Amino acid sequence: MTDNPTDPVTTSAPSQRLDMPFVGIPSFMRAPVHSDLHSLDADIAVLGVPTDEGSPFMPGSRFGPRAIREHSLRFVSGEGGYYDPQRGRRFLQREMGGLIVDVGDADILPTNVSGTFDNITEMTSGILAAGAMPVVIGGDHAITFPVVRAFGGPLHVIHLDAHFDYTPFVHGIMHSNSNAFRHIRKLAQVASLCQVGIRSLRSTEVMHRDSVADGNQVVTMDEFRLHGAPVVLDTIPKNASCYVSIDIDVLDLSLVPGCVSAEPDGMTYRELRDLLTAIAERTDVTGFDLVEVNPQLDVASGVTAYLAAHIVVDFLGRICDQPRWIEKSARRAQKRAARRHAEGVHDG
Repeated sequence: MTDNPTDPVTTSAPSQRLDMPFVGIPSFMRAPVHSDLHSLDADIAVLGVPTDEGSPFMPGSRFGPRAIREHSLRFVSGEGGYYDPQRGRRFLQREMGGLIVDVGDADILPTNVSGTFDNITEMTSGILAAGAMPVVIGGDHAITFPVVRAFGGPLHVIHLDAHFDYTPFVHGIMHSNSNAFRHIRKLAQVASLCQVGIRSLRSTEVMHRDSVADGNQVVTMDEFRLHGAPVVLDTIPKNASCYVSIDIDVLDLSLVPGCVSAEPDGMTYRELRDLLTAIAERTDVTGFDLVEVNPQLDVASGVTAYLAAHIVVDFLGRICDQPRWIEKSARRAQKRAARRHAEGVHDG
């Protein structure tokens, strides 16, 4: 017996194009590309930062934003948003109706790290000034510092990583991927820093001691497995502004072959997903990044870039499902409508 081609159970809603994941120009989840930040009118802006000059061991994460965008196309259907079969519902339907845009990449100035960082901060500031939430795709972990310094405060920073990234400034080295959070902790707007998933045997006692002495909360993998999300969130006020930085190596080495700094005994995907869900439920996530995917190591299947895209999409879905986000989105929509009305009256 053949399927009835008109059976609504076996057919999906017609669309003008099929647009398979390997077709077209890969913006993030096929969101509109909008590079003019002065006219940005969206709730979420995806920003690529393709630099790995902060990687002292092996380059390649500069190609991360492109690879992650390409794999994000695999989550696009013709029905808007994405469907989660475990929850039996769709997420990001409202946002994928034009409220997410891809603003392209920060301009990278090879060997001019300070200039590149200024460009990153400027683009992040432009996104925030437009009232949108920055979603930043790296690149190595050095990029988080110029992103975070664009924010106002008070801001609580949650850093998910196998490593402290708290190396002292020696030999004039200040902007590697292992220095970022020493810079971030000194920013006046940063109210707290919680470092979660720490476990690498390449960490030093100095990094650990200095981080704790600076007032940061350090949650090792053993502590996280013992206490779960509450050990991360109990010290952050409910509904406080929160920035989340996700190093792909917070996950176990076996899950992320396309990461040069991967470490054993990391989180499972479920552990990371549940923690990000808890963060979205308790705090007001005002931005996040995902870094350290190296496509040059991620050969054959691109599984690490796919997993990175999955994390970004899933975390966005959880953030945008919160009542506080829905309320903020409604207020932004009202402001847009009022502005357009005023412009129409003026033009008339």
